[in-house]
Amino acid sequence: MRPAPRAVWTFDAIGTLWSVETAEPLPPEVRSRVEGIVDAFDRTWSRFRPDSLVSVLAGSGGTVPLPPDAPAMLEVYTALDTATGGGVNPLVGDALARLGYGAGYRLSAAASPVPAPADWRRSLTWEDGRLALDAPAMIDVGAVGKGRLVDLVLAAVQESGAADVLVDASGDLAVRGAAHRIGLEHPFDPRRAIGVIEVADAALCASGVTRRAWGQGLHHVLDARTGAPVRAYAATWAVAGTALHADALATALFFEGGPELAAAWGAQWVRMRTDGRVEWSPGCTAELFS
Repeated sequence: MRPAPRAVWTFDAIGTLWSVETAEPLPPEVRSRVEGIVDAFDRTWSRFRPDSLVSVLAGSGGTVPLPPDAPAMLEVYTALDTATGGGVNPLVGDALARLGYGAGYRLSAAASPVPAPADWRRSLTWEDGRLALDAPAMIDVGAVGKGRLVDLVLAAVQESGAADVLVDASGDLAVRGAAHRIGLEHPFDPRRAIGVIEVADAALCASGVTRRAWGQGLHHVLDARTGAPVRAYAATWAVAGTALHADALATALFFEGGPELAAAWGAQWVRMRTDGRVEWSPGCTAELFS
């Protein structure tokens, strides 16, 4: 029996294409609520728009009212920092801009890489209802932000009563209800997949050095300790209970310590080295092609 047709709503947000798949079309008021959530998130966390909260802090530092998503995301950054030995931190925005991936989309390196501030836990605090940065620096939530927003969109859709939902932010996705089989796109040939995995009541996030790449050896996954793009791994995939955790792990898996963090969070994963070798977690349910 062929599956019943499903309603698919697509829109552009935070620089990528989104789709929300449900059994029935979403009412206008639900779409409006989702659009409001996306807009508020972008106005707070986008380092590509001059009027965002993080752009203001990048210019002056200081203290602002605590954004509602800050504790969840920055606490995950603390776990990432610990697991990767400082390889991932949220003050890597200036290092990305220096290599050309900034608000002006220069997309060419202006100078040699520089490390992100290693003492970010002292410089950036979130307590007593305030987000504080003791000196100008660009906050970049790229390791967790899209996953967090996927979770927020999913929650808004579920609150409307939808049971079977797929929220897909161009490869970072969350599923509730019916399971979906998802292909793991080959990082060097988007026409191929290295495997498939079934995702049910969970989230799958991926990251690859061939996405958001803008020059020889230049891509968005930086080692905060050096400010240079990582070299050992080409692509990662993580399945976790939330897209926030899956997104974070997709970055952590570019570093030593990523697998241990995934195990602590009960997640499964696959990653491909730049030489083509594939690694996966114990108990991984992905069907990997030879």
